[in-house]
Amino acid sequence: MNQPNYYLLTPGPITTSRTVKEAMLTDWGSWDQDFNQVTQTVRDKLLAVANSQDTHVCVPLQGSGTFAVEATLGTLLGPQDKLLVLMNGAYGQRIAKICDYLKRPYVCIDTGDYLPPDPNAVAELLRQDASITTVAVVHCETSSGILNPVEAIAEVVNAAGRKFIIDSMSAFGALPADARRLGYAALISSANKCFEGVPGFGFALIRQDLLEQAKGNAHSLSMDLYDQWAYMEKTGQWRYTPPTHTVAAFAQALREYEMEGDAPGRLARYTRNRDQLVAGMRQLGFQPLLEERWLSPIIVTFLSPDDPNFDFKRFYQELKQRGFVIYPGKLTQTESFRIGCIGKIDTPEVARLLQAVKDTLIAMEISLS
Repeated sequence: MNQPNYYLLTPGPITTSRTVKEAMLTDWGSWDQDFNQVTQTVRDKLLAVANSQDTHVCVPLQGSGTFAVEATLGTLLGPQDKLLVLMNGAYGQRIAKICDYLKRPYVCIDTGDYLPPDPNAVAELLRQDASITTVAVVHCETSSGILNPVEAIAEVVNAAGRKFIIDSMSAFGALPADARRLGYAALISSANKCFEGVPGFGFALIRQDLLEQAKGNAHSLSMDLYDQWAYMEKTGQWRYTPPTHTVAAFAQALREYEMEGDAPGRLARYTRNRDQLVAGMRQLGFQPLLEERWLSPIIVTFLSPDDPNFDFKRFYQELKQRGFVIYPGKLTQTESFRIGCIGKIDTPEVARLLQAVKDTLIAMEISLS
């Protein structure tokens, strides 16, 4: 089988370094003390990134990021809780769908694909509805690329005395997520995003006191984060077979993260990538979906051109042949596509991508500029 030879310009999985890949060449015993120490180191470092060592615990869980989101909601939300979902894309909608499955009551503020939630509207709804106990928001809504104002939302949620859950799947590790400043009950993320690891597990940073109070809430044995945490604290082990190779790769990714300067260093590179990408695509005639102030350094959505020769499937394949894999759009009303700024890429790779886009437009006989 031929190995693919392209850059993944998506919100995850992403392109990883050779050394992260090489970290998966060793086999680990899932209950071995050496592997347990790798797991503990990963958990400790993630708490340190969030400045949450004194208040929160890190609970990793096998599976995709959505597994971790569902597990966190299922563990922390009891039958007496009511969730306010701040929705402006597919992943906010997914939180609501999870609540449907969990049979947990919720209400939504839906601002569509183009706008972030308004903190004033959040404050007003919390004032009107005393039954809302918890608020959930997606930090970076990658269906559009919008960066949501978690700091302002955290301020009104904390002032109202409600709990705050952040789905920071595609943001944690690059964008600030200081637990002491934001006061969140839980922050959820995944190995294969801004830390530049490989897929296989997600994790939640949860306030220890709230997790201890959540014993018995979980809807699922395998997704019970209280039980997962309690077992890890007692034994140092995962309850069930862990993704050993993924954890080892993540430990290496964390070492490279620290060498780059932690979150500030990573954010600087991703921001360079975004700025170069947006400027170059505009020169070629493409327009971003969002206003400049809402653009995240994670992924950018571009409107599909109004040209009869433009076909996304062919556009995708032409770019793939030139060494780049992008993402289809995920908007409900507008034809679009997405290009990621994260992963082991920098400005030379972005320059090559822009040349590949230009060559693809010529091949498709499209003139936008």
